[in-house]
Amino acid sequence: MATVELLFSALPEHVRTARLVAAAVARRAGVDEAVLDEVRLAVGEACTRAVSLHQSNALSAPVKVVLIEDEKKFSIEVGDEAPHAISAAPASHNGEPPAEDGSAEEEDEMGLAVISGLVDDVEVTAGEVGGLIRMSWPTTPDSLP
Repeated sequence: MATVELLFSALPEHVRTARLVAAAVARRAGVDEAVLDEVRLAVGEACTRAVSLHQSNALSAPVKVVLIEDEKKFSIEVGDEAPHAISAAPASHNGEPPAEDGSAEEEDEMGLAVISGLVDDVEVTAGEVGGLIRMSWPTTPDSLP
């Protein structure tokens, strides 16, 4: 199992670099060429979300991206160190306005919805000390030149 770690300052201009690195490592790992655009878009959304969370919480910690090559799958983990509110019940989507600043929360939910639409195997975890988005794609090592 090969692993690549990427740490970058929480600045929007670094998201493009993370996308390019993720696509290059995904290609080398054997992710189908037709899926690489989805990998790039999903990583871009996850990294943009992490950068936004770091900036809105005035965190100087870097955003962490881990690229993991396994025998049958390629995984990407995008982690942030922003505190996430833990709610006992799922958020309500009944048309009522959010209790707090809804624009940031709605933007966050939209980003997660885009990622979920691009990636079949996605897991989002969040807690008081940060969050993690884990995305995976199948690989086909036989197709490598």
